[in-house]
Amino acid sequence: MAEEEVLPNGTHERCGNKIIKKDLPQWIFKITKYADRLLSDLEGLDWPEGILAMQRNWIGKKEGININYPVKDIKEVITCFTTAPVNFGMTFIVVSPEHEFIKKILKGEIKVQKDRLEEIKEYVKLASEKTEQERLNERREKTGVFTGLYAHNPVAEWDVPIYITDFVLANVGTGAVQGCPGHDYKDFEFAKKFNLPIKRVVVGPDGDVSPIEKEKQIIVKGMPGKMINSKFLDGLDFSDGLEKTMDYIEEKGWGKRIVSYHLRDWIFSRQRYWGEPIPMIYCEKCQWQPVSENELPLKLPYIKSYEPTLTGESPLSEVKDWVNTKCPNCGGVAKRETDTMPNWAGSCWYFLRFADPKNEKKAWSTEAMKKWEPVDRYLGGAEHAVLHLLYARFWVKALYDLKLLDFKEPFMKLSNVGMILAEDHRKMSKSWGNVINPDDVTKEYGADALRIYEMFMAPFNTEIPWSTKALQGSYRFVKRVWEIYQKQNQRSKIKDQNEDKQLISKLYKTIRKVTLDILEVKFNTSIAAMMEFLNYWEKSPSGLSKENAKRFLKILAPFAPYLTEEIWHNVFEEKQSIHLSEWPKVEGELVEEELIIPVQVNGKLRDTIKVQSSNVKDQKEVEKLVMKSEKVKKYLEGKEYKVIYVPGKIINFIIN
Repeated sequence: MAEEEVLPNGTHERCGNKIIKKDLPQWIFKITKYADRLLSDLEGLDWPEGILAMQRNWIGKKEGININYPVKDIKEVITCFTTAPVNFGMTFIVVSPEHEFIKKILKGEIKVQKDRLEEIKEYVKLASEKTEQERLNERREKTGVFTGLYAHNPVAEWDVPIYITDFVLANVGTGAVQGCPGHDYKDFEFAKKFNLPIKRVVVGPDGDVSPIEKEKQIIVKGMPGKMINSKFLDGLDFSDGLEKTMDYIEEKGWGKRIVSYHLRDWIFSRQRYWGEPIPMIYCEKCQWQPVSENELPLKLPYIKSYEPTLTGESPLSEVKDWVNTKCPNCGGVAKRETDTMPNWAGSCWYFLRFADPKNEKKAWSTEAMKKWEPVDRYLGGAEHAVLHLLYARFWVKALYDLKLLDFKEPFMKLSNVGMILAEDHRKMSKSWGNVINPDDVTKEYGADALRIYEMFMAPFNTEIPWSTKALQGSYRFVKRVWEIYQKQNQRSKIKDQNEDKQLISKLYKTIRKVTLDILEVKFNTSIAAMMEFLNYWEKSPSGLSKENAKRFLKILAPFAPYLTEEIWHNVFEEKQSIHLSEWPKVEGELVEEELIIPVQVNGKLRDTIKVQSSNVKDQKEVEKLVMKSEKVKKYLEGKEYKVIYVPGKIINFIIN
């Protein structure tokens, strides 16, 4: 459910009913099995650093230790995962309401005082009604219930109380956390609320040992500090103290170093009609069985009502003719799974089908994959930074393991698209009535004016509000282009003799700039260059020849496809589409003497070099110039690589 659909009082904004959570059986994809590969394979991708950081944080690799704490007087152990085992500052343990230890208390398998049992029951019930966002809200007052039980801290050799609290989640770590309130602010707030001891065991570089409530300083792994009040650890650097503590715990058999991830398995079930049916069948005798391959694809049945059921099941559960089937294994009576897949199911591998869309025998052929995939450049919004892109990467890796693909990453280069806001600077929304309908804009100004404005309004990855006033400038540009090609007899500005050499030089520079800018998705500067050139053309007394006028039209074609196609046919009487014509080349004495050539390493821009036009086709000479760049040399020294050079345009070093 979208976060904006839940009101502060816990009711749904549309129907007013109270939002409740239910435990349901779910199908999941074990994406956590790919966590290491999803993380390590980010290296080498030409993606924006911000997106790479978001993926790394979402996967959330943590190296730490699981520590086993025996519960006093009963045969139970609570395991806590931590990246910073400051056990001499540990004064309590907190477990999630869903923890197996709490379930045993509720079932009566672990005995507690009757009044505490009632408190725990009530607390678990209240926690189950809260969303994860509510439970993790840092500003919310910490709550909890004491179980009446204690665990033994073997490192510090003292006992600590065990509490239940909803800011600990069962599916994060082990669902249990050792409380060290002297060096974690969340633990500190909890300790203050329940009058628990606060022990400071790390001193900052300035020697300050004031309590955390005074300075609100949290010393975490990697920050400077010395161990204090920690017996055999005193005087050690903080990081050294942590390593020695983990060594000690492992030597004593109290715990084990592990790698943990924030990433959780992908829940693949939805209790709704719309979505791909999950091709699984349940038989009492054979249990779950996959639908026979010859029955795929499994399609949704046509039904009249898509409304949710009162049971919380998918509407498909009420289509008995579809649900009731035969077991593909034994042929006995069986039922289909009625949950459907999430919208991510198809949207995360569609680009693979694009390579071979008319293949009716299989999803794609080997030949099509080799020709089209992996995707060279992927354009998408930053809002898809984590889920869509992560799931797409997971799909590809799983299909690679099944030997259905021969590559491990779907998108080699990624460019983000900035969001266009409404004129009131808010996100466009039907409920706010601030949506700009492109059909309305096209009807009044034409599709080309709309396209040019959207590309010209800001850099490709920049968020910017829509402006109908600014759109007028793009509309005027389109009109001026049309008019200059429509002059009397198509000759006044499109001449074959006595061309303006300065104008031709500016045209060639414009062609070169637009060519390079398109490669870097700099559409706004491409259009700016063409607008600037048009200004010169309109003022030129002699204008351009027919061939040079066609060159300008060609570089404008990707930006204004309809206008340029019309001029191409009507003014120049060309029969083949302009979009099938060859991209213009700029050579000759009017080409400027010094060219700026981008230098990439593994597809990522690292520097630019200046090359004399006379040397532009000499790859060895260009490579020599590149090796003088310290910005590039540091990436290439001591490494094997191959060079891809497009003369006069770009040079790319691919590290083996």
